[in-house]
Amino acid sequence: MKLKDQVAIVTGAARGIGREICLALADEGAHIAGVDLLADALAETQRLVEAKGVQMMTCEANVADRASVERMRDAVVEKFGRIDILVNNAGITRDTLMLSMTEEQWDAVIQVNLRGVFICSRVVAETMLRARYGRIINMASVSGLMGNPGQANYAASKAGVVGFTKSIAKELAKRNILCNAVAPGFIATDMTAVLPDKVKDTVRELIPARRFGEASEVASVVQFLAGPDAAYVTGQVISVDGGLNM
Repeated sequence: MKLKDQVAIVTGAARGIGREICLALADEGAHIAGVDLLADALAETQRLVEAKGVQMMTCEANVADRASVERMRDAVVEKFGRIDILVNNAGITRDTLMLSMTEEQWDAVIQVNLRGVFICSRVVAETMLRARYGRIINMASVSGLMGNPGQANYAASKAGVVGFTKSIAKELAKRNILCNAVAPGFIATDMTAVLPDKVKDTVRELIPARRFGEASEVASVVQFLAGPDAAYVTGQVISVDGGLNM
């Protein structure tokens, strides 16, 4: 129980990787504040987390809106009295080739995936600074490291997350706030389930491990970065991609 009685905010907590992160942190004793706009799915995450004997509160918040995030942070502090861990996992896609991409599709992805990481980190770091302790873990992507056709907006947002993570790691380390990024490859989630079988087969051939990853495999890396064993790790980008971006 390496995170016993710590408090973790996880955005995008309703399903997929976010849900598995909530469960992995709960396994180590952390109480969870799950943030999402999918209320029904978030309630299921709460049921699974609380079955592990820890508390979970749910928050419907727009991560790209500062006032909404401030209300969420204040509610978490009011309930638990502290915030130790922030996992910026919320993200969306609006995939299409660049020449077909609208400004609305570009802006929507940048707003959630990059502005949302900034807003949540900025707001929650205020609480962590007072405690002189914190762990911020940002969800990047293999797309942000190597690009991906049809994902110029998504890849740009995730590349931005990498640069943002390294920058704030240098700013906050002296206050014992560690900031790292996790870059998943192709993970078996709702997002990849919609890909045509031919595309999945082509992608698997590019992955040295010859398979898609599991959400729990990403969550286990987040669990490590959130815990005491990662006390000297900051400013890093850890790929969980089966070797795709070696």
